[in-house]
Amino acid sequence: MEFRPIDEQLRIIRRGAADIIVEAELAQKLERSRRSRTPLRVKLGLDPTAPDLHLGHTVVLRKLRDFQDLGHQIIVIIGDFTGLIGDPTGRSETRKPLTRDEILANAETYRAQLGKVIDMSRTRVEFNSTWLGPLTFENIIREAASLTVARMLQREDFAARYAAERPISLHEFLYPIAQAYDSVALNADVEMGGTDQTFNLLVGRDLQRAHGQEPQIALTVPLLEGLDGVQKMSKSYGNYVGINEKAEDIFGKLMSVSDAMMWRYFELLTRIPESEIAALRSAHPMEAKKRLARTITAQYHGDRGAIDAEEHFARVHQHRDVPDEIETARLPSSEAAGKGLPPKGAPWPVWLVLKEAGLVPSTSEARRMIQQGAVEIDRRRVTNTEETLVPGSAYLIQVGKRRFKRVVLEGAG
Repeated sequence: MEFRPIDEQLRIIRRGAADIIVEAELAQKLERSRRSRTPLRVKLGLDPTAPDLHLGHTVVLRKLRDFQDLGHQIIVIIGDFTGLIGDPTGRSETRKPLTRDEILANAETYRAQLGKVIDMSRTRVEFNSTWLGPLTFENIIREAASLTVARMLQREDFAARYAAERPISLHEFLYPIAQAYDSVALNADVEMGGTDQTFNLLVGRDLQRAHGQEPQIALTVPLLEGLDGVQKMSKSYGNYVGINEKAEDIFGKLMSVSDAMMWRYFELLTRIPESEIAALRSAHPMEAKKRLARTITAQYHGDRGAIDAEEHFARVHQHRDVPDEIETARLPSSEAAGKGLPPKGAPWPVWLVLKEAGLVPSTSEARRMIQQGAVEIDRRRVTNTEETLVPGSAYLIQVGKRRFKRVVLEGAG
């Protein structure tokens, strides 16, 4: 096949990349690839730690798609073996490993979701238990001999825990080695990951050298901030946009992004030409934000889904209409009964209603939303965290601009 000129490939690869180690080496690999008409092997490892992907995960997937569109072979590694270890990246304590059943169940859901960003018909998918499983203890000792404890303690989270005298389990040292061995097994030309993966990617270069291979390029992408614009996007922070969410929810959530943060979303989550983004900067921020929301919603629900979602947003949020269909939650739910809820007939704090109705992920988030004036009950804004609701009634509750539920408060039995 005919590959694009090197300068053009590098321009596309650089967009949204945090670091390329080493770019000069990447240029050499691309030149050799172009001359020989041989695609580069571009690797991304995914430990299936959760069943659903959000937009934060798609930053690296979009970069993977860039390589794919440039004609290179992308390889997605499902870490069914490394997931048993648990990557300690960014953690201040030992991470609980997943069970094999959990890993396989999550991995099964990944395939369809990955196909929303990359072309799975042109994607090589591997499970790293294929080559890590057969390794003997002797093999592992030989691989570990290529690295020193001092090298492992260069990793920031390990160094911080060591300095604070917090435990570091020996098996955690094996994770970077196992991930690096993936690169050896595939003779990878490029490995990608978030900036929190830099150390692991560089260990891959070390281990490839030890095996006499040309070291891979370590390409990192930024960790995307969530809807709050502060914390990285994460389900645990409640600031995420899931790619499997309904079109109207994706659109509505993206319309809540700050004017400053939306440009970062344009760069990392879309492939709208930079010249077009520059033109949008001179337009009204609301119009630019609608373009962002339309573009991303269409990626996961098609153009028709994006159009319907925008119409829904205009009807519900700009004209303050209530959605035609609103989910009903009855409290207490069968799952929550008997878990320290108010006695039968006693009032319920609003923050507890929000939490138990599934409108917020935690009580702290409920209190925060109330304090920020983001909660309405029966179209009345609630700002007092101590306000209560009386059992035996139904309430229309709105949190933020997009979350509605009709809550029937029956009281606790």
